[in-house]
Amino acid sequence: MRIAKSLTALGLSLAFSLPASALTIKELVQLKRLSEPQLSPDGSLVVFTQRETDMEANKGRTDLWLYEFKTKTRRPLTSDAGNDHAARWSADGQWLYFLSTRSGSSQVWRLPLAGGEARQVTDLSLDVGSFQLPAKGERLVVSLEVHPDCQDLACTQKRMENGAKSKASGQAFDRLFLRHWDAFEDGLRSHLFSLSLDKNGKANNPVDLMRGLDGDTPSKPQGGNEDYTISPDGKTVYFSVRLAGREEPWSTNFDIHQAPIDGSARPKNLSGDNKAWDAQPVVSPDGRYLAWKAMDRPGYEADRFHIRLRDLRLGKTRDLAADWDRSVEELAFDAEGDSLYVTARDTGQKPLFLIDREDGGVRKLVAEGTVTGISVGEERVVYGWDDLENPTELYAYDKGKHGRLTRVHGDAKLKLGKAEQFEFEGAKGELVHGYVVRPADYSSGKKYPVAFLIHGGPQSSLSNYWQYRWNPQIYAGAGYAVVAIDFHGSVGYGQKFTDSIQGNWGGAPLEDLQKGLAAAAKQYGFLDGNRACALGGSYGGYMTNWIAGQWKDRFKCLVNHAGIFDQRTFYYSTEELWFPEWEQLGPHYDKPEEYSTWNPIRYVGEWKTPMLVIHGQLDYRIPVEQGIATFTALQRRNVPSKFLYFPDENHWILKPNNSIQWHNEVLAWLDKWTKK
Repeated sequence: MRIAKSLTALGLSLAFSLPASALTIKELVQLKRLSEPQLSPDGSLVVFTQRETDMEANKGRTDLWLYEFKTKTRRPLTSDAGNDHAARWSADGQWLYFLSTRSGSSQVWRLPLAGGEARQVTDLSLDVGSFQLPAKGERLVVSLEVHPDCQDLACTQKRMENGAKSKASGQAFDRLFLRHWDAFEDGLRSHLFSLSLDKNGKANNPVDLMRGLDGDTPSKPQGGNEDYTISPDGKTVYFSVRLAGREEPWSTNFDIHQAPIDGSARPKNLSGDNKAWDAQPVVSPDGRYLAWKAMDRPGYEADRFHIRLRDLRLGKTRDLAADWDRSVEELAFDAEGDSLYVTARDTGQKPLFLIDREDGGVRKLVAEGTVTGISVGEERVVYGWDDLENPTELYAYDKGKHGRLTRVHGDAKLKLGKAEQFEFEGAKGELVHGYVVRPADYSSGKKYPVAFLIHGGPQSSLSNYWQYRWNPQIYAGAGYAVVAIDFHGSVGYGQKFTDSIQGNWGGAPLEDLQKGLAAAAKQYGFLDGNRACALGGSYGGYMTNWIAGQWKDRFKCLVNHAGIFDQRTFYYSTEELWFPEWEQLGPHYDKPEEYSTWNPIRYVGEWKTPMLVIHGQLDYRIPVEQGIATFTALQRRNVPSKFLYFPDENHWILKPNNSIQWHNEVLAWLDKWTKK
């Protein structure tokens, strides 16, 4: 089997200087995080968001920073106690507009680049969730959560105040969603509002551009300002919205709409012929072309996102790079409008690509690691870049070169494990990829216990990127070698490979995990296969339950975070029903045999491997009862087990101190069973 070169050998790993100590969870939580880079109109500056962690307040706090190309230096722009983020440049480059909570609510502010204090632009009775600033015109577009039948913001505010004052706490529902992600529905919809800007920079007279539409822009629960855009002439707003009514929990039918920015006409649906997902509209600099991401199959959230291109002058729409077997994540026109910069998962990486607008030719610009947050200028593209050995820093693609701009983490003296990609023959005789990360204190000739990480999704990838929830470097720093497999169903290896997990949750993926661990143990002599623990969250948590009954003699221990215990009860208690209906080929009441075939509950009688079970009370994707049921089964069978419960967390563990506790419990569990 061919073993890929290490990331260091590829020349892109810019590891921490002068290694001294292994990365700890507290250090990981407190690392600065860079995001949202935005090039100035003249291309000489980049504003970005920097997040730091306030351990006392148990949350992150964000400020704006500025990078200058001429001096190659960065400096802070804001330092308020509130959160400042999501900056956008005025067309003349003299002002920075941004979101801030410094007034006690989330509002739009602006800061003069020539010097002076920030001034509040919006002073609305509701929080601003996101905003976009047109290149021309005197208007601003923001998103606000409102009752869609209200005629003004005061109506929504009054309803919210009356609800808060009521001594009765009951809520009545007559359709799904009953709850979504980590909150019960409250009747509010995220709508786009246009506001006029006066000569003093104040925003007034909000107009609902989505009045009467029963949908959200940005989409919930994790949508952002990428869900809408404004034409270069400042006259038209394009946005993605799902108008599914009572079918919303089992629909993925988002459409691209357009509306005049002054609200003078109702929105028009531009992609109503596609009953699947249309998302993230972007307009060419000359205003002629509109591009967006589109899926083809309704009800499938992991279908391939390809590019649709509409000539707004001729009213004709076509597919761009239709035969390119990768799923687009981010997209942006180049400065001339002749090409599109895009990112897409690709064989364990997320590179930056350039796609020609006319012939659809695809060219890879940045091959290794993970690219995020594209901002395009006349001469260069700025973005965030990271990999398994490096947290996110800002980079630029300039004159054919991938160059580093910031060194926010350059002074950290940390010893990190070296990561290598490998490949093997998996299920169906097909090529499957994985990663091995060496222990931070690796010494040749020594064997190390194994942390076997199983990614969630399942249509996801535990690939070459830096993360804060399942970072392999935490295990490497604790003395473990890490193995992670991109089993059948993972993204970045072609849509057929991603689709192959449908109706096959415990089949090919389990075979890949088995063959992948065996291949890694054979190729890397430092792996001690007799001291291995399997860990996973979400689908990875499901897989640990499946392993407990199907691969029961392989691991010293298991860690199951937010895993499915019973496919049947999961179907009737989760919120986004399109997910199990696609994965198991229909609703449970129509396909009971499909939900039974790969159901972990059937094999509880075989369970004997010690398991740590973790769950959050606010997890409505995989409700906490699934974790409780898993722990109950383990306890009743006298299998060594422990249940870690977070009353204030959802599907993810987000609060800094909770994250530290999570990792400490997990590492203690691994140590207990693998380091005896």
